[in-house]
Amino acid sequence: MLMEDLNMKRVSAKFIRRLLTEDQKNNRLNVCYDVREQAGNDPHILSKVVTGDETWCYGYDPETKQASSQWKTPNSPKAKKAQQVRSNVKIMLISFFDANGIVYKEFGPPGHTVNQQLYLKVLKRLSDSVQKKRPKMWSSGDWFLHHNNAPAHTALSVQ
Repeated sequence: MLMEDLNMKRVSAKFIRRLLTEDQKNNRLNVCYDVREQAGNDPHILSKVVTGDETWCYGYDPETKQASSQWKTPNSPKAKKAQQVRSNVKIMLISFFDANGIVYKEFGPPGHTVNQQLYLKVLKRLSDSVQKKRPKMWSSGDWFLHHNNAPAHTALSVQ
């Protein structure tokens, strides 16, 4: 038996979200080069991007500091408090922002995820908000919407 075999130890593989094919890696690299080139040609390109995303917001019933306080003597054990757990109340927050801050935000129906019908309505309200809050951006038409590739965002009716 070799000496290296005696010093072996068990290690876990690093968790990554997705294994990419060579074509996918090359495509991402080409997109990065394109973005870098566009940024070189137009230094204000990032100020033209409106980014959107969704996140779950959970409801909690927090205890006030005074309500959680306890009377104790110098010899009594230190007070303990359990960490809060997520409540069963949750709502989806959909928000859009640009380099200057929030452009539009809204809460979805309680307990529901975003589907393409809801997302189309949200995009219409976003459009109205951009027109109102960013009139120069709206009138020039020189802005981009950036969102992830969730099924609601990539549906044909949305595109």
